[in-house]
Amino acid sequence: MNHLTMAPIPSENGVLGDDEREEEEDDSEEDEEEEDVVEEEEEEEEEPRLKYQRMGGSIPTLLSSDAACCVAIAERMIALGTHDGTVHILDFLGNQVKEFRAHNATVNDLSFDIEGEYIGSCSDDGYVVINSLFTDEKMKFEYHRPMKAIALDPDYAKKTSRRFVAGGLAGHLFFNTKRWLGYKDQVLHSGEGPIHAVKWRASLIAWANDAGVKVYDTANDQRITFIERPRGSPRPEILVPHLVWQDDSLLVIGWGTSVKIASIRANQYNGTNGTYRNVSKSSMNQVDIVASFQTSYFISGIAPFGDSLVVLAYIPGEEDGEKEFSSTIPSRQGNAQRPEVRIVTWNNDELATDALPVHGFEHYKAKDYTLAHAPFSGSSYAGGQWAAGDEPLYYIVSPKDVVIAKPRDTEDHISWLLQHGWHEKALAAVEAGQGRSELLDEEEVQIDGSNNEVNPSCVGSRYLDHLIVERKYAEAASLCPKLLRGSASAWERWVFHFAHLRQLPVLVPYMPIENPRLRDTAYEVALVALATSPSFHKDLLSTVKSWPPVIYSALPVISAIEPQLNTSSMTDTLKEALAELYVIDTQYEKAFALYADLMKPDIFYFIEKHNLQDAIREKVAQLMILDCKRAVPLLIQHRDVITPSEVVSQLLDASKKCDSRYFLHLYLHALFEVSPHAGKDFHDMQVELYADCDPKMLLPFLRSSQHYMLEKAYEICIKRGLLKEQVFILGRMGNTKQALAVIINQLGDIEEAVEFVNMQHDDELWEELIRQCLNKPEMVGVLLEHTVGNLDPLYIVNMVPNGLEIPRLRDRLVKIITDYRTETSLRHGCNDILKADCVNLLIKYYKEARHAIYLRNEEDEARVKRSDSRASQAAERPMSMKTMEVKSKTRGGGRCCMCFDPFSIQNVSVIVFFCCHAYHMNCLMDSTYSVSGKQGKGAAPQQAASDYAEYDNNDDDDEDDASSGVPRMRCILCTTAAG
Repeated sequence: MNHLTMAPIPSENGVLGDDEREEEEDDSEEDEEEEDVVEEEEEEEEEPRLKYQRMGGSIPTLLSSDAACCVAIAERMIALGTHDGTVHILDFLGNQVKEFRAHNATVNDLSFDIEGEYIGSCSDDGYVVINSLFTDEKMKFEYHRPMKAIALDPDYAKKTSRRFVAGGLAGHLFFNTKRWLGYKDQVLHSGEGPIHAVKWRASLIAWANDAGVKVYDTANDQRITFIERPRGSPRPEILVPHLVWQDDSLLVIGWGTSVKIASIRANQYNGTNGTYRNVSKSSMNQVDIVASFQTSYFISGIAPFGDSLVVLAYIPGEEDGEKEFSSTIPSRQGNAQRPEVRIVTWNNDELATDALPVHGFEHYKAKDYTLAHAPFSGSSYAGGQWAAGDEPLYYIVSPKDVVIAKPRDTEDHISWLLQHGWHEKALAAVEAGQGRSELLDEEEVQIDGSNNEVNPSCVGSRYLDHLIVERKYAEAASLCPKLLRGSASAWERWVFHFAHLRQLPVLVPYMPIENPRLRDTAYEVALVALATSPSFHKDLLSTVKSWPPVIYSALPVISAIEPQLNTSSMTDTLKEALAELYVIDTQYEKAFALYADLMKPDIFYFIEKHNLQDAIREKVAQLMILDCKRAVPLLIQHRDVITPSEVVSQLLDASKKCDSRYFLHLYLHALFEVSPHAGKDFHDMQVELYADCDPKMLLPFLRSSQHYMLEKAYEICIKRGLLKEQVFILGRMGNTKQALAVIINQLGDIEEAVEFVNMQHDDELWEELIRQCLNKPEMVGVLLEHTVGNLDPLYIVNMVPNGLEIPRLRDRLVKIITDYRTETSLRHGCNDILKADCVNLLIKYYKEARHAIYLRNEEDEARVKRSDSRASQAAERPMSMKTMEVKSKTRGGGRCCMCFDPFSIQNVSVIVFFCCHAYHMNCLMDSTYSVSGKQGKGAAPQQAASDYAEYDNNDDDDEDDASSGVPRMRCILCTTAAG
């Protein structure tokens, strides 16, 4: 049983009621697989099927001085009868439209026609009054006995017959019809006690008397059926029966504690050829009782509810029972229980129970309540939901109260879910499109949850408020994208609300960055909230990386993080996030410093991208630890920015963090290869580093460097057992004999000893080598093999003591002799080649010395170009440089060796020989050539010049020159040029 609290209703729908509702249900069903588990009954409140509200308007005023006793519902209005005999016509808001002072006593029953144009009433004063609602027409019929029931013809307004039926304590059911001569009553039934109820639907009239219920068919003018009064039911004077037509063929009867549903159907029989034929009137209709059950309560009213029933139940008290049935005067002791509205199936399965807190219920009996419903013609009920606008209305009337009940719609369902904290189900109902509720109504959002009134238009907001109150912040945050959608203002309000609750970090992953895009402040507040909570530093990093930098300013977030530097709350993740923010704010050097501390692999690319070579000064150790192969070239390349001493100092300071000696070795080794003198101050250190890290490279370093201390290096080599390095250092120190002893005694490498002695160019050292090898026969043999070309083997053999056994001596002597012969042969061959080369070079020099160079002036050159192309080609050859060089070295001091005139006086061409003698062209021609047999005198010099030009570039032998027939000039003064 549910104690109902009436839901708030808008003021225009009536006065708000102060009701209570509690709903309990035993939930004891468990799965068959868990039969061994103890079943516990859980009281869970179930959603009601109906919603209730008190009728407002004129009702409180009317019932303040009077008491309601009956009600009738039309499609457009309501009729309410009172104990003082007045019939009030009301609209559905309870406002009085009309008032008929129809009777002088209690109005017992009211009836509308189907059009709602006429209202009929009957009273204990013995009158039946029918009033027109839209005209002044009024008809009053007197029956001299109290009338208890009336029913107008549904077509009363349409037909001129103006029929109605009425009955009362006289026991007669009058059927009144308008005839030509006036109204005439016909007694349809009498003799079985008072008429307690009558209902007319279509052509069927049902009434109840002390014997039971009878049905009359006006179309056939005959009585159809009789349904006996339930046994044990209270007398009708105590609890009247209730008749309701659910449709044209279903009659619902509620009497005492019994419910019966009768189905009336036409009786037809098959005819020939599949047709139907009607039988006599006596068998026209057939009545079947389709449902029947007993209740544990008294039925004060009954009405259809789709395929179920609505029952107004009266629960008798403990002292009630038989007393109530026998008493004719209602008890006013004030101990009655609340009336209940129950929805039951035709099998008496209760679907819902609501206890109504009507005014004065403590003093009322079962007969004081009335239930009426408005079954509109278009009503429908499918799938558990009424069609929009077709919901039936139920009116529960008590002497001082009128309550309206109607099926709950989806909005009511959502409101009820919200009231009971089932926000998930409410949200699911909204998302399913079952109601008109919006997920979020920004105008009605109450973030602080102070508004307790349920407003179904802000289901999403209520749900978020509920989750916040329950401290389910993460769940609330996850629902924000669905509930807030594209509302930037709503998002911002909830962002700041979460921030106020110090729960903003859980909302950050769901914050939109576009569509909608929030104000910069919202994003900045979110990032600061992540930064101040160590457990969300990873979320801060991922958020900074994923959010576009244009939607917020990084500076406020940086300002919030920087105070945490060098504190216990500064995690590596927060450092990386701060570095990302520095990058966004273009503070690349600060970002680099953090990346270096975090050992980010891509830091080298970062340095190159942003030209941060100056920033590496303080982060040498970190760079080396991160990637020494990339760090070393970077440091070497920018050694002008960070000097080797700074690098070495930082690496030495980082000895606790890393293997600084290895990094020092790599750096100094690379530095030495690039610039041997750049790190000269650290060569002593480098010796030790080579000895520890790369001993193979120590000897090349010792040979290349001049900036290390020999004594210290020698000590290092002794400690590490580096023999070859000891030999080299001893040799450089001048301790050649000690070095030789190390080679022979410790290395045992005679070849190395021979090479060492050979490099020293010291004959005494050879004797020392031989002397030390004499004690070792094997070394004597090896020494004999490797001294060929360096030392006379015979000298070694003579120094060998007699009787010393030398292994493989014969083979080695043979090899020595063979090598000696080979060496001698090679020497002779080399001498022959050298002699031949000298002769060839002298010949080449002799030929070159015979050549001459022709130097002509510009006039001669132009003349030659015009006369002879060959002379032009010869003149084009580059000889100016040679001419100037030779001219400065002529033995004649710049004079012709024939006429002894300076060359600068006569503007004529000059012939210069390699013997440094020079002649005027004319002088040399006059002394060398004969004019006879030649061409013209002016052409001779030009021809001769051309010949000499050719000769100057001819490298053939004298035989070739003679065979060519070209006359050759000779230096007159040099005998070497005589022909």
